[in-house]
Amino acid sequence: MNAVVGIFTSYASVERAIERVRALGVSQEHINCLLPGASTAQLDTVPTTDAEQPGMGKVLGGVVGGVTGASGGLLGAAVVTAAVPGIGPVAAIGLAAAALLGVGGVVAGAAAGGALEDSLAMGLPKDELFIYEDALRQGRAVLIVLTEQTEQAEAVREAMAWAGAESVDAAREHWWLGVRDAEAESYTAEGLDFTTDEPLYRKGFEAALQPAAAGKSYGEALEFLQTYYAEVYRTEAFRRGYIRGRAYHEGLIEKYKS
Repeated sequence: MNAVVGIFTSYASVERAIERVRALGVSQEHINCLLPGASTAQLDTVPTTDAEQPGMGKVLGGVVGGVTGASGGLLGAAVVTAAVPGIGPVAAIGLAAAALLGVGGVVAGAAAGGALEDSLAMGLPKDELFIYEDALRQGRAVLIVLTEQTEQAEAVREAMAWAGAESVDAAREHWWLGVRDAEAESYTAEGLDFTTDEPLYRKGFEAALQPAAAGKSYGEALEFLQTYYAEVYRTEAFRRGYIRGRAYHEGLIEKYKS
């Protein structure tokens, strides 16, 4: 299963993308969304018809569509909300999206728990979760479409781009540019060469943001690091990047709490 992800600045652009994706023959259950700032109260007012509705309600209706007869019915199994540490309230629409919230350590409800293992088996890119979280913090929406064929995945990717999506690769680079100057200053203040060491340092920084490592010290995460970063985890630049990445993650959570 291929996962195609797009990041959108408006609900209207998400809706346009969903319409295009459906026209490609992607089934209902393979279309998933993560929407920021969504509360339980908002979900209770999701429209139960295909009538035009403004804002998030229209997107929810577009994703869940005809499978919901009432907001308290099947919608309850298709949509969950959670207060995500470092982000705030988020709505996960679709079981794969709910599973991603579960991967992030959030108790998102029975839908997430029941779907987690199967959804991950379908190839969800959970190592990119921190990019989705950054997008949600900026008030952006994340559309996740699962496809069974490479050709269909490419068509979905093109449909998302047509609707105005930013790719995950582009979002990752923009995210790093946003934190790079502070990291370079901290690193060079200790007499180290950030220009040379940046690739290893960045790997360590991003490793600290992975679901399996989040909240763990370098020592506590060694088993994970040995498995997925075997060739670089022992380097000093990687270790320093990991420590700073953990501090960055903890700072986001503290900011949310305050």
